[in-house]
Amino acid sequence: MVSMTESGVEELLGSLSAKALLRRPPTREEALAVLETDDDDILEVVGAASRVRRRFFGRRVKLNHLVNMKSGLCPEDCGYCSQRLGSTSEILKYSWIGTEEAAGNAERAIAAGAKRVCLVASGRGPADRDISRVADTVAAIKGTAPEVEVCVCLGLLKPGQAERLREAGADAYNHNLNTSEENYGQICSTHGFEDRVRTVNEAKQAGLSPCSGAIFGMGETDEDIVDVAFALRELDPDSVPVNFLIPFEGTPLAGRWDLTPQRCLRILAMFRFVFPDVEVRLAGGREIHLRTLQPLALHLANSIFLGDYLTSEGQPGADDLQMIADAGFVVEGADEQTLPDARQDLVTLRRRGAGTDLPANT
Repeated sequence: MVSMTESGVEELLGSLSAKALLRRPPTREEALAVLETDDDDILEVVGAASRVRRRFFGRRVKLNHLVNMKSGLCPEDCGYCSQRLGSTSEILKYSWIGTEEAAGNAERAIAAGAKRVCLVASGRGPADRDISRVADTVAAIKGTAPEVEVCVCLGLLKPGQAERLREAGADAYNHNLNTSEENYGQICSTHGFEDRVRTVNEAKQAGLSPCSGAIFGMGETDEDIVDVAFALRELDPDSVPVNFLIPFEGTPLAGRWDLTPQRCLRILAMFRFVFPDVEVRLAGGREIHLRTLQPLALHLANSIFLGDYLTSEGQPGADDLQMIADAGFVVEGADEQTLPDARQDLVTLRRRGAGTDLPANT
């Protein structure tokens, strides 16, 4: 890879910002060029994409919350997943939780500021009785919080199931493409890329808002990243989750730590240029890959998950709210900056180091 000159980077980013502000996507070559910029240019890349984010979403950050209704023991062999066939990850494994428990989890997240609740279950796809279970939970959530969006993620759908979910009050359906069509066989053999595309289209046809994104850090090339971004654009999703691989022990991708914070930011910036006015969600893996650069990602994505993920813990919700406020953003739906209640609790008196018998904080 040949590094671009400073003027070349400025020209590229200026052109991409101007196009995106007109809701025009980059070419594949331009998207690839964003991924190939140097780490030294990361602030310029973030700045250019953040202008697009601010134009269409202002300072708002949408909070989403996952409820894992059925965990583990999946018959599919997706290599990145701790719930996959053959996984030895020591995750929670349980069958369907009840409507009351699921709705209770959702209620607490809504009280914390979540505007969307995503009901998720492991497995290849739901049986008709599973659709009934989820429909009851959707109705329970909507009964107490009709304004909250409910997204459902149950795997590959059979004919008529998307319609039943819509009739029950579900707003959206999530089914990620995860990687490029060319690379898909490297991460899964029990279903294909085309199965995922079909399910997203079935959800759309039933009137459900399509939510579909990808996972990065699985050994994909820059070309794969661009290919899946444009494949997603063809699906015309309303929201695009961007995940970074959590390399669970007990899975084929354990120990895979290919990502740097700067690479994650470049991927997010490229997605913002490809999806100028679409909800781009900073999803799984942000804490472990972006680390202290998470606040910069808020200048690119306009949506995050609050709380835990399906089988791993997220950072404390209070920390997320503090991060959002400190970065100059506001929670969507809040009238003002949302901060933890006890600000004074952030002040800890020193009890170690000089003048004590305890070692210093070094």
